Amino acid sequence: MRRVFCCYPGGKFKALTFSYDDGTIHDRRLVEIFNQNGCKGSFHLNSGLMTGERKISPEEAKTLYQGHEISCHTVTHPTIERCPLPLVMQELLEDRKALEKIAGYPVTGLSYPNGSYSDEIVEMLPMVGIKYARVTTVTESIKAPQDFYRWEATCHHRSPRLMELGQQLLDHHKHQYLRLMYVWGHSYEFNTNDNWYIIEDFCRMMGGKDDIWYCTNLEYVQCMENFKRLEFAADNSFVHNPSAAECWIRVNDQIVCIPGGATVELPE
Repeated sequence: MRRVFCCYPGGKFKALTFSYDDGTIHDRRLVEIFNQNGCKGSFHLNSGLMTGERKISPEEAKTLYQGHEISCHTVTHPTIERCPLPLVMQELLEDRKALEKIAGYPVTGLSYPNGSYSDEIVEMLPMVGIKYARVTTVTESIKAPQDFYRWEATCHHRSPRLMELGQQLLDHHKHQYLRLMYVWGHSYEFNTNDNWYIIEDFCRMMGGKDDIWYCTNLEYVQCMENFKRLEFAADNSFVHNPSAAECWIRVNDQIVCIPGGATVELPE
């Protein structure tokens, strides 16, 4: 019997992603660090607050975040659990509209402002086109997430276990388990605390590894969604990929790529 496992692109089973909020000017240095080390992040912006000396402007955001992800953080950063649902919907839809004019692609990710959310808000998110939403609690684990609308990061960058957890990802060699390290924070914290060395050392340690997939939050979600769309024969002898994007799986000990729209015979 064939054993079939989901893989990340290229057949990888380890991934690293970052998530940073509020769009302050310190994102410039953070993006530079990411780019130098081949890392990728998602930057959650408040479209109504992109003014002033301390904020990344809409004009700069268009180029600064290229290769990364622009994501929602609501228009004005309210504590949304305390707001009426119609207002929450407006905050999200208007944020999407404004950020999509900057990004040039659908903006479908979210970081809850102030970490605030409710079950009612979670249920509403698919209706306004949001595919994932990050909370502020953490797992201190590199296990793959189960709930993308209550998505807990592995840790904040200030965690005393940051390097230890990163080493766990580097040392992970059991391909039957998908692993993800997810780090979040605010770039201005590095400036306030004068500790840019934390993220510089971490990215230097983690970057440039052939067996790690460096992805944005949204790219990770899309990868998992595309795998779930795969249509397998009852005996796993072949698989059809109805998505446009290619998918990767492991069949026994072989890595198999299924191109978008293709039907592929699977090895014994």
